[in-house]
Amino acid sequence: SSDLTDKKITNMSLVSKEKQASSVAQPVRRIRITLSSRNVASLEKVCADLVRNAKDRKLKVKGPVRMPTKILRLTVRKSPCGEGTNTWDRFEMRIHKRVIDLKSPSEIVKQITSIGLEPGVEVEVSILED
Repeated sequence: SSDLTDKKITNMSLVSKEKQASSVAQPVRRIRITLSSRNVASLEKVCADLVRNAKDRKLKVKGPVRMPTKILRLTVRKSPCGEGTNTWDRFEMRIHKRVIDLKSPSEIVKQITSIGLEPGVEVEVSILED
C-alpha cells in the first residue's frame, strides 16, 4: 500500500508542475488597441480586420468603440499683406478614433496586429492590468 501512495504523490506533484508551467507560459491579459486616422474608410477596414482575426482565434472582443471625433480648426486671412476686404479661409482636420478591447495572451496579439495596415492609420497597443 505504501507503493500506491508514493505513486499518487508523484503523480500529483507532476500535475501541479504542469499547471504552473501552462499558467506561466501564457497569462491572459486585457489588451487595448487604439486606432486613429483622418480617413474613416481605412480606419473602419482595419478595425474590421482586427476584430475578424480576433474572433477567428476565439478571443473575447469588445469594440470597435467609436470615440468622439476631434476637429482641429484653423481660420486664416486670405490676403497675404493684410490690406483689402477681410476674407477668411477656414481649414479643418478631423481625427477619428476607435478602441478595441481584447482578452488574450500577448503573443497572440502580436499575430493579430501583424495584418496589413492601411496608410495613415496609427495603432497603439497597451496592456492593462486587471
